[in-house]
Amino acid sequence: MLTRIKTLTDVNIPLNHFSNRTPPAAIGPLGGSTAVLQLTLYGPMKVRDALGTDATPRIRKSRAVLAVLAMASPKPVLRDQFAALLWSQRDRDQGRASLRQCVHELQSTLAADPLVLLAERSHLILDNRRFAIDAKPGSLSPLPLLGDLDGLDPAFDRWLSIERQRAGRAAIAVAEAALIHRTHAPVDPAVAIAAAEQLLAVDPVNEAAWRVAIAGHLALGRRSTAMELYQRCVAELADRAKMAPSLATRALIESSAEVAASPRMPPQQPLRTRGARLGVRPFRRIDGTVNDPLSLGLAEEITTALARFRWFFLIASPSLARLEGEPAKDRPGWSDLALDFLLDGTIQRSGETIRVSVRLLDLHAGPEVLWAARFDCPASDLLRLQDRIASETVAQIDPAVLLREGERAARLPGDATDAYRLTMGTIPAIYRLEEQAFRAAGPTLAEAIRIDPDYAAAHTWYACWHIFLVGQNWAEDPVQAMAAAARYAERAVALDPSDARALTVAGHVRAFLHGRIDEAMQLHERALSLNPSLPLAWALSSLAACYAGHHDDAIRRVKQGRSLSPFDPHGFFFDMAQMLAHLMRGEFETVVTLGRQALTLNPQFTSAYKIMLSALGHLGRMEDAAEMTVRLLALEPGFRVSLSAARTPLRRPEDLARYADGLILAGLPA
Repeated sequence: MLTRIKTLTDVNIPLNHFSNRTPPAAIGPLGGSTAVLQLTLYGPMKVRDALGTDATPRIRKSRAVLAVLAMASPKPVLRDQFAALLWSQRDRDQGRASLRQCVHELQSTLAADPLVLLAERSHLILDNRRFAIDAKPGSLSPLPLLGDLDGLDPAFDRWLSIERQRAGRAAIAVAEAALIHRTHAPVDPAVAIAAAEQLLAVDPVNEAAWRVAIAGHLALGRRSTAMELYQRCVAELADRAKMAPSLATRALIESSAEVAASPRMPPQQPLRTRGARLGVRPFRRIDGTVNDPLSLGLAEEITTALARFRWFFLIASPSLARLEGEPAKDRPGWSDLALDFLLDGTIQRSGETIRVSVRLLDLHAGPEVLWAARFDCPASDLLRLQDRIASETVAQIDPAVLLREGERAARLPGDATDAYRLTMGTIPAIYRLEEQAFRAAGPTLAEAIRIDPDYAAAHTWYACWHIFLVGQNWAEDPVQAMAAAARYAERAVALDPSDARALTVAGHVRAFLHGRIDEAMQLHERALSLNPSLPLAWALSSLAACYAGHHDDAIRRVKQGRSLSPFDPHGFFFDMAQMLAHLMRGEFETVVTLGRQALTLNPQFTSAYKIMLSALGHLGRMEDAAEMTVRLLALEPGFRVSLSAARTPLRRPEDLARYADGLILAGLPA
C-alpha cells in the first residue's frame, strides 16, 4: 500500500472485497444451516453459533476485530493494522497487547468452532467457509453498518464512516436499478428509502440516493412526499454544491403527471458552478469478458478517492455502466449527464499478471485523451492493486484537470465568467510563476472572492498566490502579504473544514510565513488523513518536517508525494522540498542534481536557486555558483543573505547556519 501505518487506508478493507471471492456453496442468504457462525453487521453487531446461541463478544473492540476480519476474509489482516485502527493513540506495543486480549476473548467466545479464527504471530484470518455475513455488496438494510461500534477510536471512526458510505453507494446502485431502470429483481421500496436516507445523512449531495428515495415514495404512491423530497434535493444541491439536479433526477419527478402539474414545482434557477463534473466508468476487460470482479472494484475505489478532492462533482459508476459506445456530450444518454471529464480503462490478464490501462477524457474536446497511465501488477492481491491504482490515478488527474479547466477558463470572454471560472483561470499562472501573468492573477482571485465570498477554493488559491508572492520576493510589503495569506487560508478552512488542500495550505502559511511549525504539522496531518492521495500535502508537510529538523521524515514525505504524481506540474516544488532536506543532511551533490532538475521544470522558481547555491558554496564550485547567482539576481535583484535567512523558518540554529554559510561561500551579497 502507498499509505503508512496509523493512516486510515492502511486498514481500508472495502465491502466490495466480497466480489473478489466465491462464497461457499453451502452458505445461503445468511449462511444456511451448515455455517457455524452467523454474523449480523447491520445495526447492533450480533454473532450466533450453529445452534442459534448468542456468541457476540462482550468487549466492543473484540467485536470490531471480528467484524474487520469478516469483511476482509479470506485475506489476512496484520496485527499492526489492528493496532493502528483501534489503538491509534497508544504506542505499538500497547496496541498489540490490547489486541491479544481481544483475540483471547474471541477464541473463548468462538470455542464452538476453534478453526474459524486463525491467530498467527503477525496476522489474523477468519475462515470464510465457516461463517455467513449479511453485509454483502448491494445488500439493502434500514440499519447502519456496525451501528453499535461508533466512538471506539478516531481511526476506526474514520474507517467506519468510509465503509458505511461505500456500503450505502453499493446499495443505492442496486436500488436505483431496481426502482427506476427495472434491470434487477424488485426490492422493497421502504427498505430502499431507508438505505437512501442513511447515505444522504453522510453524503447529502448524492443524487443517486435522492433518486432512490424519490422513486421509492413514488412506488408507494406517495407523490406529495416525493415532491417534498425533490424540493429538498434541489435545495441541498444548490446550497452545498452550487448546482442544479441532473436531467435524470428532473425526469424522474416529472414522470409523475400529478407532480409535474403541481404549482409547487420549483423553477430551475441558474446556479453557480464550483467544480468539474467527472464520471468514472466501470473498467472493461480487453477480451470482452464481463463482470470481472476488479472492474467495479476499481471504479468504486477511484470514485471514493476522487470524492476526497472537494472540487469534483462525481457521477456514480452505475449511471455510466448503462451507456454504450464511445462517450460524447451530444450523444443520447451522455448528454443527460452533462459530464466535463470521463475516466475509464481496460483490464488485461495474463497468467499471474494484470495490466490496467486508465485514461481521462476531456468531453469538451472531442473527446480528447487528457491523461493516460498503465499499471502492471501481480494478481495475488486485488485489494492492494485497487488501492495503488486509485491513489496514483487521482493524484495525477487532479492537477491535469485543474490545468485544463484553467486553460479553458482563460479563453472565455470577460463577461462569461463566474467565481469558479475566474479562479480556474489563475491556476496556470500560479503553476508557471511567470511574473507578469502571476501578478495579474492576484486581482482576478480578489474579484472571484467578491463575486462569491463563500467559495472556499478561491480563498485557498488566493492564499497560495500570496505565499508565492512572498517566496519569490515579489511582494512590495512582505508583512502585509503574509498577513493576507494567513487571512485567506484561515477563511478557506472555515468555509470547508474537510478540504485537504485548504488545510495543507493553511499549514504551510503557519510554517513558512509565521514559523508556527507544530501547528502546521497538525494541519498537514489532518489534511493527509482526509486525503492521503493529495501530493501537495505530502510536499508541504515535508517542508514543515524539515523546518523542525526532522530531515529523514521530510525526505520520506516528499518521496511519497512524488511517487503518487511523478509528473506533477508542481514537480519543481517537490524537488525544492527534497533539496532542502538533503542540504540540511550535508548531501550537497544530491542537492545540485535535484536543483538542476527543478530549474529545468521551472527556471522562474527562486527558492530552488537559493538552496542550490548554498550547496554549490559548500562544494566550492564557484564557476557554477557564479552562473546561478546571475540567474537568481535577474529574478530577485534585491536578494541579500541576511534578509533570506531572516525569512527562513528553519528552527535549529545549525540548520540556519548551514543554509546561510553556503550562500556566503557561493558569493551572494551578505
